[in-house]
Amino acid sequence: RLKEAGAIILGKAQTTEFAALAPSPTHNPWNLEHAPGGSSSGSAAAVAAAMCPGALGSQTYGSTIRPAAYCGCVGLKPTYGRISVFGVFALCWSLDHVGIFARTVTDTALLLQVLAGYDPQDPACERMPVPDYGKALEEVKPPRLGLVREFFLEKADEETRKHTEAVAERLARAGARIEEVRLPASFAGEPEAHFTMLYAESAAAHREVYAQHKARYSPQMQDLIEKGLKVSGVEYVMTRRLQQQFRRDLDALCGTVDALLTPSTPAPAPRGLATTGDPTFNGPATFSGLPSLGLPSGLSANGLPFSIQLMSAAFAEERLLTVSKWCEEVLNFRQTPPLS
Repeated sequence: RLKEAGAIILGKAQTTEFAALAPSPTHNPWNLEHAPGGSSSGSAAAVAAAMCPGALGSQTYGSTIRPAAYCGCVGLKPTYGRISVFGVFALCWSLDHVGIFARTVTDTALLLQVLAGYDPQDPACERMPVPDYGKALEEVKPPRLGLVREFFLEKADEETRKHTEAVAERLARAGARIEEVRLPASFAGEPEAHFTMLYAESAAAHREVYAQHKARYSPQMQDLIEKGLKVSGVEYVMTRRLQQQFRRDLDALCGTVDALLTPSTPAPAPRGLATTGDPTFNGPATFSGLPSLGLPSGLSANGLPFSIQLMSAAFAEERLLTVSKWCEEVLNFRQTPPLS
């Protein structure tokens, strides 16, 4: 679809093994001693370093929003079924999303316009109308935002928590209506269920290749698949039931505001390349399949990007983008990394 729309494909960006846990060799363009996040490490770093205006990635837990946050660019995970995943090597069919990286919300909307839409080759792709996202951005107004202190601000480090609170205050002064909201009770089981589903479906997706080439898999990927092979049918069915309930509950919460507001990550990019960072804050949107967008919002004391995460109701990307555009204009984050 990108090629048909006239896009020039520069190349393939670096990613983690099977878009999972083992870190890639990519460095963070803001500080080479820090991680860029993953799994879509190269995509985020390339956009942040101005190697390209946009890139594709994937998200099965936090693989788009987290690297976008660490590298200081915009990251969009659309609603599950909004963009076809046909041709993507599956990690977890029920959680895999195609993600978008760009330098601005406007560029993100342009890419989504091209990529969104029904594809009969993807059984999970929905027959939903695709709005004119660019036109929607022509008129933006102060939104109604639900600030989620529970879990997100409780688990964020002190600097990230204070930054997010300062961002909320700044948005409120500019006209946004900020309300504190609470996560639904069904969220309590999300973290464990998320991993159970990821383990089980990864084992299923890799069953043939893993049986023949186990030694070529990294220890992290072997551990993931072996855990999946131990998941019972009963455990898996219960995770699917929780997913359905949580999607309904979180979608209902998102329907009470224009978007939920949280930090994108518990802390800025970690030092070293031994980890891709903590994806915890990205789990709710991925597990529920609701759309989320990571927006650069400032720099930490040591010069690494901060990012806020905005979440909206299912297939409400138009609303999510207009809210994000307004926030982008208010926050006016224009700094670029040393390697851009």
